[in-house]
Amino acid sequence: MLRRILPLVAAIVLFGGCGLLPSDFPADPDGTLDRVRTEGVVRAGASPRPGWVEVATGDPTGREPELVEAFAEDLGAEVEWTVAGEEELVRLFEAGEIDLAVGGFTDTNAWVDKVGLTRPYVSTHVLMVPMGENAWQSRLERWLDDNGGG
Repeated sequence: MLRRILPLVAAIVLFGGCGLLPSDFPADPDGTLDRVRTEGVVRAGASPRPGWVEVATGDPTGREPELVEAFAEDLGAEVEWTVAGEEELVRLFEAGEIDLAVGGFTDTNAWVDKVGLTRPYVSTHVLMVPMGENAWQSRLERWLDDNGGG
């Protein structure tokens, strides 16, 4: 009996001492996932890219905006779109003004040191997310896996 309890006690002492329990992982230092669930809004950026993101009038359309809309719906949220070039989208991430971005990005894009990237959901294509928002990224990646992101 003691052998079963000892590892549990050790985990509680270890994680409890620093204020974190295993259920707190992965974590979002800036609370992106909690904010989206509370406010019901996904702030998405879109950079035009033929075949992936089309921008004419109104909200972006195409393969990746459809993924974002479906993901937001799964979270009970609406999408607020910002259309901009890649450099501006990265600035918006750094300012904490968007939650994810689409634009036909690949896992070898130039912004890897400034934004988080999902693992590839189709071929080498990724979505951009805020750096360090691990619960948000994990939730998005699980959704992409479960909903045929590719």
